[in-house]
Amino acid sequence: MTIGWLDGRAGVSGDMLLGAVVDAGAPLDVLQAAVDAVGVEPVRLTTETVQRGGLGALQVHVEAAETSTMRSWTDIRGLLVGADLAEPVRVTALAVFERLAVAEAAVHRVDVDDVHFHEVGALDAIADVVGAAAGLHALGLDRITASTVSLGSGTTRGAHGPLPLPAPAVLELLRGVPVTAGVVPAEMTTPTGAAILATVVDEWAELPPMTVDRTGCGAGRRDPAELANVLRLVLGQPLAAPGQAVLVETNVDDLDPRLWPSVLQQLLAAGASDAWLTPILMKKGRPAHTLSVLCREDVVADVHRVVFTETSTIGLREQRVGKVALDRRETAVEVDGHRIRVKVASYRGKAVNANPEYDDVAAAAAALGKPVRDVLLAAQTATKNASTAC
Repeated sequence: MTIGWLDGRAGVSGDMLLGAVVDAGAPLDVLQAAVDAVGVEPVRLTTETVQRGGLGALQVHVEAAETSTMRSWTDIRGLLVGADLAEPVRVTALAVFERLAVAEAAVHRVDVDDVHFHEVGALDAIADVVGAAAGLHALGLDRITASTVSLGSGTTRGAHGPLPLPAPAVLELLRGVPVTAGVVPAEMTTPTGAAILATVVDEWAELPPMTVDRTGCGAGRRDPAELANVLRLVLGQPLAAPGQAVLVETNVDDLDPRLWPSVLQQLLAAGASDAWLTPILMKKGRPAHTLSVLCREDVVADVHRVVFTETSTIGLREQRVGKVALDRRETAVEVDGHRIRVKVASYRGKAVNANPEYDDVAAAAAALGKPVRDVLLAAQTATKNASTAC
């Protein structure tokens, strides 16, 4: 499992993301091929090594001729749907531009289908979004975490005239995300950068426990005196914090209830420590279930896969939780010649709980032609006798 952490203290823009993913190992020709597949006017990606605040970083230049073409969300959606892109790249790019369209519609108070993107619909932004989606896919990241994002302050000028900073669209895009103005009185986070982050980031937090494999630094265009204007991408393998587990949850109100046993079974097969359902009542009085899954950090991606492919949910929430578990070992007893496993839990070296494995009990009962409760009682008695003998 490979995870990535984005350090957004200097803000984020589309070209900074391109620089970070290429510097971290994504091949530039993979990004170029994805941009070419969109079928717009020619766009060329080039790289340059630069210094930002004393740090070496990679700057990706997006070279495109001036164009007067104005593209709406409908236009861009059509281009992306028809492009020869890997499906994960297409899905990410569509999600980013949809976020941009919804944010622009909210800021300008127009219908989303009437949004003409101006800056974010320009060729460089199409290259930023599609290139970043292709680069992140090429890196094979299973999970992305990001720090608090610096947005900037002051004013800037857009296609509609002067705008306060942070830009209204940026604030709309980053609802629910930890942000700060930062130390530079200028635009530090662009709408394109904000939309990409809002789409690809799974959790907003400081650097997670990990074994670092490599890093990438994407340079911004300016070189302010206040800080190194770079977006850092740190790649590595997750380390589980002692006594920590991941709790994945989602509310579902439209799944055939006959499917739930299979879903729970597949989650456990994927490595979850536990999975369960809680009946709830959602808005408008709709009956539903909360699906809860407890798992280790290294199987989170597999849990995501099962939940998204086997249920109707379109989103998850996650939290890292403390976990206290007793030491466990396995032993066995016999009932009428049939071996039944027993789980023994200990606290400070002393056994405090011992339970026969129910599947073994049921199998023995079927083989013996006896009621399950009778075999269970016999297994519990044998377990107790064995522990007394010890």
